[in-house]
Amino acid sequence: MSKDYPIPAGYLERETEVKKSRFIARVYPVRARDEVRALVEQAHRDYPDARHVCWGYQIGRPGSAAEAAMNDDGEPSGTAGKPILGVIQHKDMGDVLVIVIRYFGGIKLGAGGLVRAYAGAAESVLSAVDRVVQQVRAMAHVGCGFADEQPLRHWCEGHEGRIEDIQYSSRVTATVSLPETHQEEFAAFCDAHKMDYRFDT
Repeated sequence: MSKDYPIPAGYLERETEVKKSRFIARVYPVRARDEVRALVEQAHRDYPDARHVCWGYQIGRPGSAAEAAMNDDGEPSGTAGKPILGVIQHKDMGDVLVIVIRYFGGIKLGAGGLVRAYAGAAESVLSAVDRVVQQVRAMAHVGCGFADEQPLRHWCEGHEGRIEDIQYSSRVTATVSLPETHQEEFAAFCDAHKMDYRFDT
């Protein structure tokens, strides 16, 4: 089973209006809860006079996320964070945070109206954001002679590999990040050049 899954390509903001209430929706790619906390705090700083800053996120594979959470930020329970998270889950996207900032327009929307408004705001930004495929990467530790450094770099350039760290002593030791799907090919390359290697498990 492929572990590749789509994530938001970057930050995007969209605004909708429902009965004079403004809903400003932001989407971000996120990898950890600390990032979520920092981005929610940033939204509070950007819109200090907003009535509510509600959010939902999931980290990991869509359908079996490693972590997911939501927050109604003072709206009636289940009317903001839950519909935001519901739209995220319906979009089959991982590593995603949606924040919806609300400015109250003076007309009460009722519970059903709030659910529709927050879901609509999340939908507007998630439908507009570009997606990229999140590739699961493997880390390899390689030891080789100086003459093999250039072939190693060349292999990485042609296979979406990255040399994350390289050290020189009596020989070259490198830490290489590569798509998990290229592990067998990389192992064959190392064997052919008589390089020492091991993958992080």
